[in-house]
Formats: sequence, structure tokens, C-alpha cells
Amino acid sequence: METNEIIKAITKLPINKRMLIIEKTLKTIRESESKKKMEDSAKSLYDDYSGNTELTEFTLLDGESFYEAR
Repeated sequence: METNEIIKAITKLPINKRMLIIEKTLKTIRESESKKKMEDSAKSLYDDYSGNTELTEFTLLDGESFYEAR
């Protein structure tokens, strides 16, 4: 379906359905942008974490039980 066809179909809907489409579309755009930013950040830090043991020292404790001091 072409963009113009989608827009024509949307304009035929009642206002509450059109608003719902706008809300859902904006939500998916925000989610995909957020996910892309996180992926880009993780990729940019990968070399730092894979080559620097000081940044990953606490991962040795991943299997240990954690008790919170009160």
C-alpha cells in the first residue's frame, strides 16, 4: 500500500481511530529510536569493556549470592 493510499484510508476513519493510529505510530517510532540508541551505545563501548578488565572485575561475582547490608 502506498503512502497516499494509507493517508486517504486514514482520513475516512472517525477521529478517535485516527488519534489511536497517531499514538501507536509515535510509540513505535520512539521505541525503535530508543532501541537503536542503546544498540549504538553498546557497540561503542564493546571495545572498552572487552579489553579493560578493570571495568569487568565485578562480573566474577555474578554467580555469588548477594546479601544486602542493613
